[in-house]
Amino acid sequence: MRLSKFFLPTLKETPAEAQIASHRLMLRAGMVRQQSAGIYAWLPLGLRVLNKVANIVREEQNRAGINEILMPTLQSADLWRESGRYDDYGQEMLRITDRHKREMLYGPTNEEMVTDIFRTYVRSYKQLPVNLYHIQWKFRDEVRPRFGVMRGREFLMKDAYSFDLDKESAVKSYNNHFVAYLRTYQRMGLKAIPMKADTGPIGGDHSHEFIVLAETGESQVFCDKAWVETDVLENPLVKEKDLQPFVDWATGMYAATEEKHDPANCPVPAENLVTARGIEVGHIFYFGTKYSEPMKAAVTAPGSETVTVHMGSYGIGVSRLLGAIIEASHDDAGIIWPESVAPFKIGLINMKVGDATCDAAAEDLYAKFEAAGVEVLLDDRDERAGVKFADMDLIGLPWQVVIGPRGIANGMVEVKNRKTGEKREVTVAQALAELSA
Repeated sequence: MRLSKFFLPTLKETPAEAQIASHRLMLRAGMVRQQSAGIYAWLPLGLRVLNKVANIVREEQNRAGINEILMPTLQSADLWRESGRYDDYGQEMLRITDRHKREMLYGPTNEEMVTDIFRTYVRSYKQLPVNLYHIQWKFRDEVRPRFGVMRGREFLMKDAYSFDLDKESAVKSYNNHFVAYLRTYQRMGLKAIPMKADTGPIGGDHSHEFIVLAETGESQVFCDKAWVETDVLENPLVKEKDLQPFVDWATGMYAATEEKHDPANCPVPAENLVTARGIEVGHIFYFGTKYSEPMKAAVTAPGSETVTVHMGSYGIGVSRLLGAIIEASHDDAGIIWPESVAPFKIGLINMKVGDATCDAAAEDLYAKFEAAGVEVLLDDRDERAGVKFADMDLIGLPWQVVIGPRGIANGMVEVKNRKTGEKREVTVAQALAELSA
């Protein structure tokens, strides 16, 4: 992509409404624009990252054997009355009446709708387990939306749902999702820690939330330093068919939010206890028959009796994850994207547009990166060097390749690693080989 043709409305000044780093940098980098309180338009740079994040979530859900569907944003109020949640959910639910006076709502979550889909088609225990997910926009009318995409009213969410014959089987589905979440966050360059959690309006009696450590996190957390210093997915228990021992081991490593941490009775020695800030990026629940019983979602069991199925739900805030990644990975100059979610891998900077040698080298290297399948953003603008460097640091692409008249005359370019700040002069061929790998 050529920057001269790419819509990238960067800002030099920080908008007054931006209170945290991710909100500030997403606005300055031209990723989003606020349309009303807690509702954002996603601009080209932001949408590229949003799609990368969603694709990683999708790939790990598919890897875990979960089937993708797509449910609508609008739901019938009658479904929510069946479960008993329509009047209980509160003012966060946006209620709508259509032209035929039918009561509808903009879905904040999808337990009722997916249960209706399940009960329509599944009749026998032989069809179980059933695991379904979708990635869809949600709306919750927050009383005070703030912090940009971290706490907006409209947000993109992956929500999955499991249906099993009994609690034992349902816990196996829960464990499967638990491990899928750890893999998902790891691929995004995040260290996510599962913590026992309250179930809130979703319901149920078994729940974990996943917390990403970041200096600007919204809550104080305490955990065993093993969470920070080890790759838990390298534990051999992950490879076992039965994931329960791994989940027991993982949740057995101490982790607690500030309100649940008891310093006097903490099981972790002081020298092994990490105190940090954290951001919630996912929440999983097992809630048994909370929805299936009132909505009559049942199957015929092996003994021919009718059994109400056990359910779980599993949410990841896809759009919220962008804010969490930035909070965990930025500096004073801007964003530092992990390669897996970066909008482009390379920022190719032509330092002297109009110079025949620089133009030819930039075009040649750009074409070769593209041919190698590398996503590259060519800064071909007729701008000052300082502007180009500042914009590249701001948008946070993992690598910068700088073509200047002095270096290219000797067949050399400068390669900068955005994360470390390291700069090296290498040959054009070497830059192409290393960054195309």
